Amino acid sequence: MQKKDIDWSKLGFGYTPTDYRFEAHWKDGKWDEGKMITDSNIELSEAACVFHYAQCCFEGLKAYTTVNGDIVTFRPDLNAERMMGSAERLEMPAFPKEKFIQAVKDVVAANAAWVPPYGTGATLYIRPVMIGSGPQIGVAPAHEFIFRIFVMPVGAYFKGAIKPLKLTVPEFDRAAPRGTGHIKAGLNYAMSLHPTMEAHRHGYAENIYLDPATRTYIEETGGANLIFVDKEGTIIVPKSDSILPSVTRRSLIDVAKRLGYKVVERPVKLNELKDMAEGALCGTAAVLAPIAMVNTPDGDIYFPSGMEKMGPICTKLRETLTGIQMGEIEGPEGWVVKIDAE
Repeated sequence: MQKKDIDWSKLGFGYTPTDYRFEAHWKDGKWDEGKMITDSNIELSEAACVFHYAQCCFEGLKAYTTVNGDIVTFRPDLNAERMMGSAERLEMPAFPKEKFIQAVKDVVAANAAWVPPYGTGATLYIRPVMIGSGPQIGVAPAHEFIFRIFVMPVGAYFKGAIKPLKLTVPEFDRAAPRGTGHIKAGLNYAMSLHPTMEAHRHGYAENIYLDPATRTYIEETGGANLIFVDKEGTIIVPKSDSILPSVTRRSLIDVAKRLGYKVVERPVKLNELKDMAEGALCGTAAVLAPIAMVNTPDGDIYFPSGMEKMGPICTKLRETLTGIQMGEIEGPEGWVVKIDAE
């Protein structure tokens, strides 16, 4: 199989249309079988529910070329389950788990020429998305839906992702208690766009959002979960009912425990950051991106791990997780799913 003629090392994290995508339609109370298509466009009614009432959810996962030359994806079952939960919360029909996993495999296999080679630092990003496609002017769920999976080759989410990032605490809230912060709904990300651009305009890579009730506890950033390491070497993971249950974060917790680190999941106050040795964003896109400093209303907090490189424990976690994904390290059973791309 001939790979595409791409300078993989220069890829950013952006959209590139590839050859095939999977699409299924829900109508009259059921999903059709779905099929592979080549058209990258979706034609919709001007009254489609997604335009008016943001009935949309999505997922993000990746495919990799391993050290042995295999094409694999990472824990797609968890993405399938999370998307089913998102759909339920948004009154959308869940796309069946096994069909989701098979569709991921089929789309990656069909676009195998776009999977970056091992060692390039690039990956194939996989985007499942579901939208309310049926016309709906009254405030109510759509009667028709589209589920689609498309893929694209990508580089690092943050430029120089291994170099620590500067974050800030915005005046905006991300999600309300008992709201939709725990699901991957498009509306959650829409509200983060203005705060994110404001952060960029002031020289920061991302925002750290606080709990909206008291604005004292850390939740997550606009596009990733957070983890910290205290000065005793314990890994501290912020806990809240209104943050997204990141597949990467859950995997990192498991990896950390297997490596012998103590892991504590608990609410974390903003003023505790001054006592942390390391901090990082974690998610499918970013994997693990270190934090250098956080701008807060009470002044800047600098992590002892420094402004130039990732701290030692976060480095170990990142190298182990990516090693599992790339086939360099044997991971837990079922984490890595091989794609038959012959």
